[in-house]
Amino acid sequence: MDARSSLLHARRFKAAEWVFWCLAFAAPALLPSHALMLNEMAIVALFAVSLDLILGYSGIVSLGHAAFLGLGAYSAALFAKFILPDPLLGLCVGVGASLVLGYLCSFSIMRGSDLTRLMVTLGTALILLELANKFGDITGGSDGLQGVVMAPLFGRFEFDLMGQVAAWYSIGVLFVLFVLMRRLVHSPLGASLMAVRDNALRARAIGIHVNGRLSLIYTLAAGVAGAAGALLAQTTGFASLDVFAMDRSADVMLMLVMGGVGWLYGGVVGAVLFKLMYDVIANITPQYWTFWIGLFLVVLMRVGRERLVRPWTWFGASRKEQA
Repeated sequence: MDARSSLLHARRFKAAEWVFWCLAFAAPALLPSHALMLNEMAIVALFAVSLDLILGYSGIVSLGHAAFLGLGAYSAALFAKFILPDPLLGLCVGVGASLVLGYLCSFSIMRGSDLTRLMVTLGTALILLELANKFGDITGGSDGLQGVVMAPLFGRFEFDLMGQVAAWYSIGVLFVLFVLMRRLVHSPLGASLMAVRDNALRARAIGIHVNGRLSLIYTLAAGVAGAAGALLAQTTGFASLDVFAMDRSADVMLMLVMGGVGWLYGGVVGAVLFKLMYDVIANITPQYWTFWIGLFLVVLMRVGRERLVRPWTWFGASRKEQA
């Protein structure tokens, strides 16, 4: 099988994937009392997938990815409150603002080591946090931007208190953007990004425009994170300084560790697993839930993701390894 055929084969949806997405869209109807949690899972999953685009497929480490989430949230919230409360237009505004910021920031991540990139991305998020706090007359400052009321989706579906419309809206946006990202990573462009990730010098030697690839994927990932932020503000009717916090960037990194880096479904699986663990453990031990998540991560790293789902290999090598 040549490279083109391999990419086309990888791009096709498998039967299990269709089952997964059908269950995702059916979940708000099957679990109406958990619609708000499903909405949050979809938003966090989209945020995690956006980080995986730059970390898993391009090798760009970031500790300030929340900058794009926050900008998307505030842009959509301000647009809805002062201009037009249409959800889809607000979503486009949030994505557009984050795309612009991502493009501007992409020039700062082309040089330097991973440590430099960590500091630059973290600094960007902190600057935006302080700007949002400084211009409190517009953003609400430390009190947050409140009173964001959205118009009915497509002019027909009003956002209900149970969160079912919000859940379907967020899952729908997640699905559309996921399909687009899936096509991207299984394209010649995606293959060149992985070549840059594995060895930038060799990629440059064979004619790949490394800086152009990094700038493009960083900008696109910022736009996807902005979409997650816009969904967060629209479905909650609120935008606060918390969206820029370092905790957001750290949590989404943990989700990728849980689900797997360099695999788009890893962001989705990691987000669902993290939110479920948080909800269950926090209800049992509200004060020590971070301890149990930390313990799970230690076990995950020590045992390995593959062995964790195959307990019979914990205490010795598998038959394949022995062979």
